[in-house]
Amino acid sequence: MKKALVVGASGGMGYALVNELAARGIQVVAFSRGKEKLVALFQHQPNVTIYTGDVFNEEQLRKASHGVDVIFHAISFPYQEWEDKHIRCINILIKVAQAQQAKIALVDNIYAYGRQSTNLVTEEARKIPHTKKGKIRLAMENNLMESSVPSLIVHLPDLYGPNAENTILHGTLKSVVKDKKANYVGNMQVAREFLYTFDGAKAMVELALQSDTYNQNWHVPAVHTVTGEQLVTILRDITGYKREVRTVSKAMIGLLAIFSPFMKEMKEMMYLTEQPVILSGEKYEKAIGTLPQTSYKEGLHETLVWLKKREQEQINGH
Repeated sequence: MKKALVVGASGGMGYALVNELAARGIQVVAFSRGKEKLVALFQHQPNVTIYTGDVFNEEQLRKASHGVDVIFHAISFPYQEWEDKHIRCINILIKVAQAQQAKIALVDNIYAYGRQSTNLVTEEARKIPHTKKGKIRLAMENNLMESSVPSLIVHLPDLYGPNAENTILHGTLKSVVKDKKANYVGNMQVAREFLYTFDGAKAMVELALQSDTYNQNWHVPAVHTVTGEQLVTILRDITGYKREVRTVSKAMIGLLAIFSPFMKEMKEMMYLTEQPVILSGEKYEKAIGTLPQTSYKEGLHETLVWLKKREQEQINGH
C-alpha cells in the first residue's frame, strides 16, 4: 500500500487511521466535509493531503481516491440518520473502489452480532441482529462481501481516544476534564470493552497491508474488559478527580427518548451495557501477531491530555 484514502478522517477512528498510515510513510488523503477541522487536525502532518468533500458526491470521491490502493471507511453518522445514509454511503464507496481498482477496509462495530451467549465472540459467530442499527450494519457488510471489491471488515468494540467525540465514554471524560459531575452510561458493575482508537488503527493498518486478509471478518478487542467502577478509579488516579459519577440507566434513556430522537435510537443499543459482546482476538494473533494493547491508564491519560488541549483552544477562541 503506497497511498490510502480515509473517508471520515475528522472522526475518532479516522484521525487515528490517518496518523497511523502517515507514520508508516504511506501517502494519505484525509477526506471529510469540514475543512476547518481537517486543517486543525492534519495541517502539520507529513504525507497527508487534505480533501474536503461530500461522501454522497461520487465525482468528489473519485477525485479524492485517484491512485489509492485502499479506501478506509471510517465515517459515522448520527444514529437517527443511519437508515437514510449508511447503505447509500457504502454503495457509493463500492462504485468508486471498483472504478479505482482499490480495496475497502471497513471500520465496523459489534451491532451486527446482536445478542451473543458465548463469553468470547469469534469471527465465526452467527450474526442475528435484533436491532434496527444491527441490521443496517449487517446489510453494509453483505453489500461489501457480495461486491467484486476486496474488502476487510474489522469489528471493534466501543472506542475512546484523542478526537473520538462520537463515543459513549466521551461525555464522561469531558466532565472529568472540566471537573464537573460526570455521567457513565450503563451499569457500573458490568465489565465491557473500550478500545483505544490508536490500537484499533494500528491493527487495522496491519491487516490492510497483508494480501491474504481480505474478504474476511476480523476482530480487534480491547486490552481487557473493564467495569465502570474500575474506569472511574483509573480516572481519579490519573487526575485527582473527586466529583460524583452518576449512572445513566436504560430507564433514564427511555425517559429522555420521549423528547430526543437521538436518545430514542440510543435506547435500543442499551442491551450492550448489560450483555456486552466481548470480542476474541485469537484469529488476529494467529495470523498477524500480538494485538496492540495500550493500558487503560495510558490510553485515558493521552485522551485527557488531548481533551484539555482542545478545551484550552476553545477558551482562547481557536
